[in-house]
Amino acid sequence: MSIVEVGCMASLSSDLFYDILRRLDGATLANASCACATFCTISKEESLWENVCHSLWASTNREDVKSLISSVGGFRKFYADCYPLIVNKDVPVAQCDSYYEYPEEWFEPEYYGYIEDFESILPSDFVSIVDVRYKDKVIYSNVLWGIPDSDGFNGWFYDCPFRIDLVNLSDSNGLPEDEVTLSVEDGLPPIFSIERERKDGKLWRELRDGIRLSWIIVNKKEKQAANLASWSPLGGQRHWPTDRDFLMRFGSILPAKDILPCQVVECILVMKFRVIHTEGEGSQTTLKLTELSMQLKDMGGSHVNGRNSLLVLKEALKSRRSKNYSEVLESCHLYSKAQSELKEEKMRNESRLDRLCIISGIAVFITFWYCIL
Repeated sequence: MSIVEVGCMASLSSDLFYDILRRLDGATLANASCACATFCTISKEESLWENVCHSLWASTNREDVKSLISSVGGFRKFYADCYPLIVNKDVPVAQCDSYYEYPEEWFEPEYYGYIEDFESILPSDFVSIVDVRYKDKVIYSNVLWGIPDSDGFNGWFYDCPFRIDLVNLSDSNGLPEDEVTLSVEDGLPPIFSIERERKDGKLWRELRDGIRLSWIIVNKKEKQAANLASWSPLGGQRHWPTDRDFLMRFGSILPAKDILPCQVVECILVMKFRVIHTEGEGSQTTLKLTELSMQLKDMGGSHVNGRNSLLVLKEALKSRRSKNYSEVLESCHLYSKAQSELKEEKMRNESRLDRLCIISGIAVFITFWYCIL
């Protein structure tokens, strides 16, 4: 058998190189582009990155989303912006006394951002591209243009807690095609009763380890995009608020410098599933997605209003990102640590205040009886 030697890369067809590169995932394609000048040139083809984005985010297959991505810089830029996750390690050590009262030297234009800057931000500028996978199978995709119920510049949206509900059980009209379900056919382990699941937790572990969430925010005006999710759950609760519910929390830590006194906020993405059938009920184990929502909270646990949320989302699109998931976890850990310290400091201050009130009451009581006697 004879072996044909290839003298140089130039002797191979560029079509062959293209066929090789189109089979790679995004990270490998980016690395391959550094291998040689030929790979570097071919890897700039938008069609390659379009395939990569389609494999990661099913929503990008939609024609309206394709047009949106093209308008903000193309699929290559979109992947570079949205595949790495937001990392924010600049978590300040907040003091309880200074945190809950806004400094007097902060004027309103500084607190809300400059008025000209705020007036240039509209809820309609933002687009949410959301995809949920379970064990590499797409179970939910949605694209939300603008922010619901935000009409009117002086409407309630700007002063009320910010929240986006993509899936809400109360919104269900009962049509089977509107439901998002997971079953044994999708890879869920069968459970025969909720009581047994409470003991072994097998279904919860499989769900937590297999579920993946991507929530991309695009600012059409600024031509910027970022993924606010953490891919894997950061935490969760099983059998809450009822025995049949499983709640998982995703999210990221977003910068809020010159927007809020705490300097950072937590983007909380909540996903909730409910067990609607078990094997013991004469049907295969089935879960239904009952909630998928986004909200922003400051370090004190208070909801951020709509006005400040728009400013935070705009700044988040400029945040540092990383493909190292351990950095994302470290960022969330630093925030949780600072939040716990703030809570402990608040409890200590309240305890001191309680003791002061008790001592003052005793002193007043003794003084009162001393004057009488």
